[in-house]
Amino acid sequence: MSSITLSETAFSEGDLWVFGYGSLMWRPGFEFTERVPARLIGEHRALCVYSFVHRGTPEKPGLVLGLDRGGACRGVAFRITAARRKDTVAYLREREQVTSVYREVMRSVWLENEPRERVSALSYVVDRGHVQYAGRLSLTDQLRHVLQGHGKSGANRDYVLSTVKAIEAAGFRDAPLHQLAAMLHDGHPLHPPRGDD
Repeated sequence: MSSITLSETAFSEGDLWVFGYGSLMWRPGFEFTERVPARLIGEHRALCVYSFVHRGTPEKPGLVLGLDRGGACRGVAFRITAARRKDTVAYLREREQVTSVYREVMRSVWLENEPRERVSALSYVVDRGHVQYAGRLSLTDQLRHVLQGHGKSGANRDYVLSTVKAIEAAGFRDAPLHQLAAMLHDGHPLHPPRGDD
């Protein structure tokens, strides 16, 4: 399956902004000159991607985050110098597009700084037509996949907990992820309280 990537002409001259909403928040893996809390409107963060490589296998898929349709997402915008743009995009493609489950797009994000400027940022949005698109899973199903998931980047549980920690460090909450993290911390059985899923 071919990756859905941007052409070189899609990138403006000068510095590149990258929007991080999951593991990029706590493990970007590239050099940046600025890191700013940011908000993307029109898509939300969701555990909606079955992980076959980084946090699971095809036999025992884990779950990782994607930007899915609707709502808004708070995350982090990274500024990369023009000189490092090509290398950074190549690195992100190797990391994010390993199974082509994401669409590489430019999205408007609002930087939560003064004067709250709007920039165009490279973002990775889930491809709803991909076999790894999980859709909206119940909390019970999310917990089951996260507990079983382990891939080349480690345990799925660590991915979720590290992301929640990064979200808290940025000064906000993500209610569905926090609920799942609380269950993972508690060693919760696969039976959440009634009404939670």
